[in-house]
Amino acid sequence: MSTRYGLLLSSALLMLSPLAAAQSADTADTKADASADAGPDGWMQGFPPPENRTIRFTDDDYFAPPKLGWTVCHFRELMPTAGVDNGTAGARELPQALDDGIGDVTFQPTGSDDRMTFDEAFDVNHSDGVLVMHHGEVVYERYAGCLDENTLHGVMSVTKSITGLVGETLVAEGTLDDQALVRDVIPELADSAFGDARVREVMDMTTALDYSEDYSDPDADVWTYAKAGSPLPPPDDYDGPRSYFEFLQTVEKDDQYAHGEAFGYRTVNADALGWLIARSAGQSVADWLAERVWSRLGTEREAFYTVDSIGTPFAGGGFNATLRDVGRLGQLVLDRGELDGEQVLPAEAIDSIRQGGDPDVFAKAGYDGLKGWSYHSMWWVSHDDHGAFAARGVHGQTIWIDPEADMVIVRLASHPKAANAASDATSLPAYRAVGDYLMAR
Repeated sequence: MSTRYGLLLSSALLMLSPLAAAQSADTADTKADASADAGPDGWMQGFPPPENRTIRFTDDDYFAPPKLGWTVCHFRELMPTAGVDNGTAGARELPQALDDGIGDVTFQPTGSDDRMTFDEAFDVNHSDGVLVMHHGEVVYERYAGCLDENTLHGVMSVTKSITGLVGETLVAEGTLDDQALVRDVIPELADSAFGDARVREVMDMTTALDYSEDYSDPDADVWTYAKAGSPLPPPDDYDGPRSYFEFLQTVEKDDQYAHGEAFGYRTVNADALGWLIARSAGQSVADWLAERVWSRLGTEREAFYTVDSIGTPFAGGGFNATLRDVGRLGQLVLDRGELDGEQVLPAEAIDSIRQGGDPDVFAKAGYDGLKGWSYHSMWWVSHDDHGAFAARGVHGQTIWIDPEADMVIVRLASHPKAANAASDATSLPAYRAVGDYLMAR
């Protein structure tokens, strides 16, 4: 990783996974104090901004504290993107029924003897925005940092769950066979580890891949993946893959498990699913989402994906949208794909996601803080008595859906520690406490 070409994505790839995030914890620790004080203010201010307050895509720390607090709201200024059109019909109003009591809801953080309020958790978790919807109405909305009602914010690996939602829709509609072998849908992947995997195994990340996302290892596969996904011209001596599509063809199998035996969080599965979607539907995930969902959802703004050098949307972590628009998407999922009496997405697709996967298969990945959970269609399923499930991304991005409480919580954040484990103790019990509060009103 001696060149800028390798370094420039060392921080950006933290969008990919909790595993990658854990490897970066030491770096985040050393910069957390600065991030807490600096925030987004002062960065990129002026024409031109001072050199010591300038952020460039080629900075190896552009997606790390203290720059992170600005970058999460400004990806479009730093790299090429593909738009997700929101149509011409205009925004659909979100009903408001704000409840001042939600901020005072208390809960006990995991592993602590003390109690904390929901408002205190907002600050502790470096939240840029939190939206709570109950019975389809906004009951809590708060902004900070770089975010306001109109700002587009990166959702990191929440993108994967959007990709999974698209995939489940194609399965429900018969466009994509989840029991088909990947090689039968994408012949170009026949000789890769994906070739003899079933589409469902890609969707559930139970593929047996010899692929390392160990960021402490300079020879890990993730660095080749980073170079392949870079939109910048490569150095003269680089002869590796130049796109997500090309990289996926190089992934080899692991012999520790067979396909389907163990969950393993690897972002390349999301991009493989993005390719399966594009090949089956005849359009990219960005165009499909625009046509089928974003332009029909009454969203306030166009969303966008970051892309590689040939314009392929980053299906594993490149989606950006406003807080309210992510809330609209979460509400659509909670409502089993129905909006104003119209079935925008098939209920069968949502039902498949909600049922989750096999907790025993999930347990092999060693997520000690998520015991009893599973992973299905790129969503995290709690299997609790509320049937809660979630889309999760590093640095605190979350769509939390609680069917029993008829509640959606969206959080966009810039937590200096990338791993979800850094905020789960003050997030997961907080979400449950708000759900219990709303049900008891």
